[in-house]
Amino acid sequence: MSTPAGTGTAAGTAGRTVRVVIVDDHAIFRSGLKADLDPSVVVVGEAGTVEQAIDVIASERPDVVLLDVHLPGGRGGGGREVIAGSAALLGTTRFLALSVSDAAEDVVAVIRAGARGYVTKTISGAEITDAVFRVAGGDAVFSPRLAGFVLDAFGTAPADIADDELDKLSARELEVMRLIARGYSYKEVAKELFISIKTVETHVSAVLRKLQLSSRHELTKWAAERRLL
Repeated sequence: MSTPAGTGTAAGTAGRTVRVVIVDDHAIFRSGLKADLDPSVVVVGEAGTVEQAIDVIASERPDVVLLDVHLPGGRGGGGREVIAGSAALLGTTRFLALSVSDAAEDVVAVIRAGARGYVTKTISGAEITDAVFRVAGGDAVFSPRLAGFVLDAFGTAPADIADDELDKLSARELEVMRLIARGYSYKEVAKELFISIKTVETHVSAVLRKLQLSSRHELTKWAAERRLL
């Protein structure tokens, strides 16, 4: 799996921690995941069913919920039902789907429900730590392949592109924008375009400023609406 979107590893975020709840119906997976996470990711609760998840999320109010898509309990809605049952916290608690499934319908359904990203369980401990910090910071995190499902689902209606919007971006900024919006990490963009990570960061900052956007999530939506991907 490709590395999720991000600028670097969470371990490099000096002094910062993120409070997390892990929701998965397999206790052995929850234990393994906790062991793999960087110490900067603090697990404050766990749950194995829809009902348990809603309760512990309401009690702990974590920064991020690592959420399996398919869960027992509730009305059969799995991860989507957990998000719906925690709707009052969506402004402060963010949900990152973590599943064995890479089916388009699962990805799109949980993103429609309000998740900020979706990664599969083939991800490494370092990658999931990075993804947790990205989501906590407001980014949308996907592998490039899974991001394509979301862009297809949410970008089906072509929008008119004002010439002056694209004219604001240089050719290189447009290349960087497309890769970032697809879910590539800064490191992957740098490798793809044969430029430094610092240069990628500079281009992304310029793109967000010129388009008057505040996050990678808004950039992905902007690009999808204009069929630029």
